Amino acid sequence: MIPFDMLKELKDFLGERVSTAPADTYVFGFDASIHHHKADAIVFPKSAKEVQKIVRLCNKYRVPITPRGSGSALAGQAVPIRGGVVMSFKRMNEIKAVRIEDLQVIVEPGVINDQLNAELNKYGFFFPPSPGSGNVATIGGMVAMNASGMRALKYGATRDYVMALEVVLPTGEIAHFGTHTIKDASSYQMAKLIAGSEGTLGIITEITLRISPLPKDTSIVLAAFEDTKMASQTISDIIAYPLIPASVEFMDRVCLQSVINARGVDFPLVDAVVMIELEGTADDIKNDLKKVEKIAGKNGAVDIRVSSDLRKKTEWLEARKAVLPSMSQYAKGKMFMVSLADDMSLPISKIPDAVYGFHKIEKKHEHVVLGVYGHAGDGNLHTIFLIDPRNPEAWKDAEKMVGEMYDLVIDLGGTVSGEHGIGITKAPFMWKEKKDSMEVMKRIKRALDPNDIMNPGKNVEWDDGILVDLRYPVNLGGDE
Repeated sequence: MIPFDMLKELKDFLGERVSTAPADTYVFGFDASIHHHKADAIVFPKSAKEVQKIVRLCNKYRVPITPRGSGSALAGQAVPIRGGVVMSFKRMNEIKAVRIEDLQVIVEPGVINDQLNAELNKYGFFFPPSPGSGNVATIGGMVAMNASGMRALKYGATRDYVMALEVVLPTGEIAHFGTHTIKDASSYQMAKLIAGSEGTLGIITEITLRISPLPKDTSIVLAAFEDTKMASQTISDIIAYPLIPASVEFMDRVCLQSVINARGVDFPLVDAVVMIELEGTADDIKNDLKKVEKIAGKNGAVDIRVSSDLRKKTEWLEARKAVLPSMSQYAKGKMFMVSLADDMSLPISKIPDAVYGFHKIEKKHEHVVLGVYGHAGDGNLHTIFLIDPRNPEAWKDAEKMVGEMYDLVIDLGGTVSGEHGIGITKAPFMWKEKKDSMEVMKRIKRALDPNDIMNPGKNVEWDDGILVDLRYPVNLGGDE
């Protein structure tokens, strides 16, 4: 609980921008993960100075604070697992400067990704990371998660575009990390450390990002396969050709059926589809199309479609982005999507082994249907679990599957998260993967946050299982 004196101080300078209403504290206890924990208060700062004052109060009274963008995190990062204050950045959403001549843009953390790109597109530029939740994901949240998306194969992830950050540290100091120059070899790269730290080391209040020119033209190849392993092999073969498309996306039959059910999109219902986005000049694309069609054909593609039409390309890309929210349509009300092992990343050459292995594991667990999709061109796979969330046996099956799948990922030389981060849901498996570096990361956390107020209990601090504080009405203990 928040001490009365602290709550009074918050209300004295924030007024109506602090809420303890039960409806707010309940709703802000969710993100897009399987977890939920009620907050004690929600605050809506408008400036870095206000953020600083709130953080100092939290540090003084030893009250946890959880930064929050739009709540689209999938591993519990925005869930106030220890209660306390949730800090929303809805009121800090200004694009402060667009500096085309310096290849940079300066924004507040609450700016939405797609809104930023709508503004940059006016100048012929864009911010390349493109998460599926780009219509709601905030730039602050993307930096905190080191988000990426479809174009990471060619363009990289958010951290690669972070030039400078203004950060309020857990003890209340305002620090400026990074530079406004393209090159920076000055000492420790603190901005890169904050990027991906999931709000555990400080609160980001201003972001300077590098931007890129829009591509001249794009085309998409949709290649359909009746053999999932050959579809996966096509991805490795494209990269090894060598050819680096803007994106290479993978969807298995479960994902395809889901988006067809939900959106009526004209996708072939096969075991797997690989969607390859090519960009460049008209001649570049023409040459690359020949290469892609040759590789897909050699691997047994049963259908190859090509489109340069903006409407069709948008339809295909939006359908791919809609896999996650469409998954519950697969079983039409009998099973529902839950986010568990949803974000592993592997060496590209190991994608065929991983996809085959995941489906082999699925066959051992009768209460789970598994969908596999993702940004396979850069080795990033997503898996979606379909279960009846009211059934304790389904959760037990799912938990066993998660462990087996991450064991496979680690054995194949992969990592437990490519872009969604660790939070709560993936923490036990990160401990297994990074056991020889966990103590170093914990030392950094203790040094910057000595009173453990900044998004506590997440990432390197989580030492429990994954089926805790569930948002679903299920009794996992078996007691009536």
